[in-house]
Amino acid sequence: MERKDNKKRQRRQPSRDDRNTPVENPLEKWNPITEVGKMVKEGKITDIDQIFDNGYTILESEIVDTLLPGMEEDLLLIGQAKGKFGGGQRRIFRQTQKKTREGNKIAFTTCAVVGNKNGYVGVATGKSKETVPARDKAKRKARLHLIRIRRGCGSWETDAREANSIPFAVEGKCGSAIIRLMPAPRGTGLCVEKECAKILALAGVKDIWSKTSGQTKTKLNLITACMDALKKLSEIKIQPGDIAKLGIIEGKLKE
Repeated sequence: MERKDNKKRQRRQPSRDDRNTPVENPLEKWNPITEVGKMVKEGKITDIDQIFDNGYTILESEIVDTLLPGMEEDLLLIGQAKGKFGGGQRRIFRQTQKKTREGNKIAFTTCAVVGNKNGYVGVATGKSKETVPARDKAKRKARLHLIRIRRGCGSWETDAREANSIPFAVEGKCGSAIIRLMPAPRGTGLCVEKECAKILALAGVKDIWSKTSGQTKTKLNLITACMDALKKLSEIKIQPGDIAKLGIIEGKLKE
């Protein structure tokens, strides 16, 4: 009993001074290395669209945190816990083992998605010997793989041309997993696989139809196929007259 009391006494209670001290912003201590990072730090680049329009490459995650504050992030369920006959629950860590002379070397893989729900989204994986470094690595790499997508409403079921869906149907593929995204009218919702729905929600897409084929249980392939389809939205050439017809907006919505 005396030892427990001593441990309780040794615990330091937070004082009022600790509560009132301001929290340090990690971006203030950021020393950029790349040219793009230095331009962002100096204030020469104030909008994320300037990076995409000029074809710059993002090599520092702090660039995205500075230009797009308040980014939301989530971890996708790509792993599966052990269970009888493959009935384990899905989890965010995918565990693999490598046989060596010293024993089994365990590695954890995670897949993170970041987005601002307004036209920008990024997905990447992180691998490490421990769970926490793998998670942090995936979140950092997801910011480096940020992309700008096109939104609109190319559905024949409505005449409203709002940026609630995608302007036209696109198809993405990875391995045997194939996903086809199709525009939908307002109020439809995200009629797509759950992990792909998380990506589309953080990208700012609210209504969509989808169709999948192949081995869709391999979640990483299906997620990569979904990102491949979103990239094709910006790669397809569009005539100037179709921009107003489909209500196409590239990137964030302008107030």
